[in-house]
Amino acid sequence: MKALQCVELGLPDKLKVNEIADPELLPGHVLIENKAASVNFPDVLMIQGLYQFQPELPFTPGGESAGEVLAIGDDVKDIQVGDRVFAMTGLGAFAEKIVVHENTVMKIPDTMDFETAAALPMTYGTSLYALKQRAELKEGETLLVLGAAGGVGLATVELGKAMGARVIAAASTQDKIDLCIAHGADEGFIYESGKLDKNQQKELSSKIKELTGGMGANVVYDPIGDNYSEPCIRATAWDGRYLVIGFAAGEIPKIPINLALLKGMKIVGVFWGAWVGMHPDENRNNFEELFKLHSEGKINPEVSDSFSLNDGALAIAHLMDRKAKGKVIIKI
Repeated sequence: MKALQCVELGLPDKLKVNEIADPELLPGHVLIENKAASVNFPDVLMIQGLYQFQPELPFTPGGESAGEVLAIGDDVKDIQVGDRVFAMTGLGAFAEKIVVHENTVMKIPDTMDFETAAALPMTYGTSLYALKQRAELKEGETLLVLGAAGGVGLATVELGKAMGARVIAAASTQDKIDLCIAHGADEGFIYESGKLDKNQQKELSSKIKELTGGMGANVVYDPIGDNYSEPCIRATAWDGRYLVIGFAAGEIPKIPINLALLKGMKIVGVFWGAWVGMHPDENRNNFEELFKLHSEGKINPEVSDSFSLNDGALAIAHLMDRKAKGKVIIKI
């Protein structure tokens, strides 16, 4: 079978499409013929050796895919041959076939196509867990979303609206803000991209306070990090929740911890993958909720760009260069 492989650490141009052996079916596992896979920021980090979990070379990146079940191993109970599923794979999704444990597989509704299903798990799974279990977002609260036109950002915009929040989208260009508005954001604003100087950081805080009537945002969803984080924390409301999602802008910020004391706020880590392993039943309930929201038209993953498996390296580069709006898909 064909697979996009990382044979040496580096940028996407180092990746190779190789012929490799079909994966071996194991007890408790299922063999899936992948139809579509989704590119996520961990893929960008992993191929460079920058991720917290680093597989041995060579490896096939790709943390989520959707397709049809070709075979099931011994002891598999809830999945049948022919089922349409998505899989939260961690690795190996950028290939024609994959073997994964049944606990990472979930049937998808008949009305959901494979590209949508591949775009759903990581972004919407992360964002619903962040807003529901971690932030306990309440109807009528104000939610600020940084990087709002990205995969997790758009998911958060849609879910925030579905949960009854007032959603403010922050992104780097007007076309990205327009996309967020189309997905339900109440309003949005453009921030400077790249490293922010002290004046730009103050402007970011001031803009958030201006849009919230001086009160600050009740919940801040931050997948950007770096020196965007502190000005957003300074513009968080009393009893606010600042959600630590990731660090797409580069550096992990060093936050003056006294801000949490002065504002009576919480700095909340969001490690969805670890939570899924500890609470699989709650995670499945979250996905049933997501399927219902999708059927009601309240969420709709935005697939902005699609690439073939042969052009999979370009798909990862597209995300790395921050050209993507919504999700980037590899068709297989």
